[in-house]
Amino acid sequence: MVLLYDPTATRQVEPGTAGLMLETLSGKVVGFIDNAKPNFNLLVEDLAELLTSRYGVSRVIKRRKRAASVPAPDDMVRELADECDLVIAGSGD
Repeated sequence: MVLLYDPTATRQVEPGTAGLMLETLSGKVVGFIDNAKPNFNLLVEDLAELLTSRYGVSRVIKRRKRAASVPAPDDMVRELADECDLVIAGSGD
């Protein structure tokens, strides 16, 4: 006889709707939190160029965490929340 354990947790909260949704990226400010893994900075450069040239993003703000294993500092999160219409947290490798 084989005993099988299912390691998945049960869902605690029913999924809700997303928060604010942007109708367009035109004229918006987009922020990136680079988690300090290799190559994410290269991806951000390409994405920033694409977002501004193709989608009309007015400005891109890039911030880099000290290390992938630590959360973004509160002042970084506050700055991006105050300045940006959209923030993307990324990972590289």
